[in-house]
Amino acid sequence: MNNTTDTIVILVFSAFVMGIGMLFARTGRNLKSFFAGGEAVPWFIGGLSLFMSFFSAGTFVAWGSIAYKHGWVAITIQWTMCIGALVTALYLAPRWKRTGALTAAEFIRERLGLPVQKTYIFIFTLVSVFIKGSVLYPVAKLVSASLDLPLVPCTIGLGLFMIAYTAVGGLWAVMVTDILQFVVLSAAVFILLPLSFNKVGGWEGFTSKIPDDFFNLLNGEYTLGFVAAFVIYHICYIGGNWTMVQRYTSVDSEKSAKKVAFLFAGLYLISPVIWMFPPMIYKAINPALTGLDTENAYLMICKLVLPPGLLGLMLTGMYFSTSASANTALNVVSAVFTNDIYKGMVNPGASDRQLIRVARGSSWFFGLGMIGIALLVPAAGGIVEVVLSISAISGGPLLAPPLWALFSKRLNGRTTLWVTCIGLCVNLFFKTLAPSLLDFKLSRGMETIVGVGLPLLLLLAYELWARSKNLIASEYTIYMLSKDQRRQVAEEADAEEALLVQKQNRFGLQVITGALLFTAVMLYILSLLTTDGTWITAAIATVVLFSALIPFLAARKVSLEPITQSTFEETRPL
Repeated sequence: MNNTTDTIVILVFSAFVMGIGMLFARTGRNLKSFFAGGEAVPWFIGGLSLFMSFFSAGTFVAWGSIAYKHGWVAITIQWTMCIGALVTALYLAPRWKRTGALTAAEFIRERLGLPVQKTYIFIFTLVSVFIKGSVLYPVAKLVSASLDLPLVPCTIGLGLFMIAYTAVGGLWAVMVTDILQFVVLSAAVFILLPLSFNKVGGWEGFTSKIPDDFFNLLNGEYTLGFVAAFVIYHICYIGGNWTMVQRYTSVDSEKSAKKVAFLFAGLYLISPVIWMFPPMIYKAINPALTGLDTENAYLMICKLVLPPGLLGLMLTGMYFSTSASANTALNVVSAVFTNDIYKGMVNPGASDRQLIRVARGSSWFFGLGMIGIALLVPAAGGIVEVVLSISAISGGPLLAPPLWALFSKRLNGRTTLWVTCIGLCVNLFFKTLAPSLLDFKLSRGMETIVGVGLPLLLLLAYELWARSKNLIASEYTIYMLSKDQRRQVAEEADAEEALLVQKQNRFGLQVITGALLFTAVMLYILSLLTTDGTWITAAIATVVLFSALIPFLAARKVSLEPITQSTFEETRPL
């Protein structure tokens, strides 16, 4: 794409997102406000942000490729995320909120001990920086190819853009831009879908040109076992991944934490159908794609049916959705470093100003690390696939034990380390050594089942043994005492601080309102400039315009009246 209109659309939205980050430069007064929104983020904001955190280039490249080749099964696979979120809403999200921890790492330290936390922090930070750095590469490649720009400057520029508004604005900046990206991407797809059907000749034209098995729930190598394994994996991932946990702990109550996960589940019930139809339609238009070319199906249908301006809108949504995933991980990695390493181990007496300075500095440090990894991807060949394998290898051993500890009073730190080490070693063996030594390779489904199932079986075996011995972990006793102390601290919390949190959250809702109005205006302008899809673009703009009423009304409900200490103690969440 070498089109002035599309380039202007991308640059305008990029500048607007950066401006949003700058607006939140002065809102983070301490770690709770910077990384957890004062633990008073509206649940619908947290749910939408959580939803966008799951998006990346893989949504359009990997899932788009599966949808093009095999059809409906791409939707089936993504519905496993809906099931994982439902289980999380019912059992896991409220438990995380009940812990009172700012981060998952803080809970791990208090419940399972410092050695476990140190081990987990090291692995989590390494995996997160590595994966998100590699995710940055395909996004930069997309922008580079679309705007006919050199790859390296695109990688550095997009990386610096991502770091800037995350480091300056904290969690609220991340969430507000997540909402904007959700609206932009949704608007683009809702415009793309009818234009795609129109291009293929409507529903009849589409269904007459696709394979007979295209609407099968299961297809190809994506069997029932694979889908079942993905359900188990997503229960652990959505319920226990540290970036997900931050969304449950940043709201005001256990009920709100449930609503965050329920909203995520609802969106993943509906959205895969909408997202995946365009590459499925492209199969009917051009069935000749093979091999790696199928990964370009989504971009090809966009270029085929979207006129200038709307193509830029779609590209903006695609690469911003990936940056949403990366900057969420960056925010959490920075939170863990600042709260659990610097404050917890290096300088427990650090002032709020020192901690915010460290938080912003660590965001830049880890963000630059992501850029460095992204720049190495071309030289390393298949590193993206390797990184995805690392995620599969480490997911179960890292996520399952903390989730188990949310419910168990018998699991201790030593057992946790053993389960994690055994799980990692077995997964690494089957992934790297078994193919060459035993001429044996696990299928995709079995790889996930072993990766998640083995740690769960080991945890269950220990739980049953400890129950037969009537053992209670010493770490659990210490943890319960620390929870009592935390409750006492909450009772002594400053009413003035609560008022400042309310001001920050009201400001965030007002910014979201402004962002939606800006997006609606941009869509109205594009509806006048575009050569096709004028009315659908104007209709989507109208929907976005009226949706601005939701955060506007929510902001008006946030009271800024001075809070007395007695009133605060009566209304604060425990």
